[in-house]
Amino acid sequence: MGGPQSLQGADTDVVVGIDSDGCVFDTMEIKQKRCFHPLIVRHWQLAAIEAQVREVAEFVNLYSRWRGQNRFVALLQTFEWLTARTDLPADHPPLPPLTALRAYMHSGQPLSNANLAATVDRTADPELRRVLDWSLAVDEHIQRVVHALPPFDAARSAIARLAESATVVVVSQTPTAALVREWAASGLQSYIQSIAGQEQGTKSEILHTLQQTHGTSARLLMIGDAPGDWQAAQAARAAFYPIMPGDEDASWQHLQTEAYPRFLKGTFDHAYQQQWVQKFEHRLPDQPPAHWFTTATGS
Repeated sequence: MGGPQSLQGADTDVVVGIDSDGCVFDTMEIKQKRCFHPLIVRHWQLAAIEAQVREVAEFVNLYSRWRGQNRFVALLQTFEWLTARTDLPADHPPLPPLTALRAYMHSGQPLSNANLAATVDRTADPELRRVLDWSLAVDEHIQRVVHALPPFDAARSAIARLAESATVVVVSQTPTAALVREWAASGLQSYIQSIAGQEQGTKSEILHTLQQTHGTSARLLMIGDAPGDWQAAQAARAAFYPIMPGDEDASWQHLQTEAYPRFLKGTFDHAYQQQWVQKFEHRLPDQPPAHWFTTATGS
């Protein structure tokens, strides 16, 4: 396998990018519900509205079209939806404005712990310091809680099939160290050429780098379980195949038996792709539950 920071691969005109969490590994639920969400409650002292925080965070990170975003983008969106809710008790704890985080997100630099730490060192901003502390605590907690979760059953054989004819690269917004640890523990590392985590930019930026590395003749396929994967593929003019949340094994089986063979033969056309994208998008709503916008009945 290539080094964690390398995007170099084997000589081939087929390149396949694969997301990790929720796509290859069934890690989304445990990471979000046991690590990300409770630590939001702890770091911003929101125990009085923990149920609402968890509901919003689960919608943003697991059950909506924003599933699979960079953690800092998702954190901001979680607080924005919490602020918009009208059913919170009148005496709820104050919600952070996250003005500095919003500015950092629009700064154009990669959204990673390392870059955020450098920004905190330079600005001493207390809001960004709390976000960084939360993010580092999440990574530490994941190391304690998430241990050697296996890949989806059908993902293992499908990735082995992909590696026979393609350069396979992990394309993720998870920190690279966690990706290296999880792929090594799974025994799948021998099938991939390199791992690109959040430190290497957005998924679309990583896909563009792969295109530049492998040349204009390369055919690029992105496999993912979140709309952000589809958007990254569109931005990079890559083909996209969705792993359906809740139907992961069936999705991987279909990729191996039909979709990827079609990609190799050149019959994975726009119409074929769209039928799967439409099914995928139908599963993930873009509007939260209506009850969020009813008036709270008590304090």
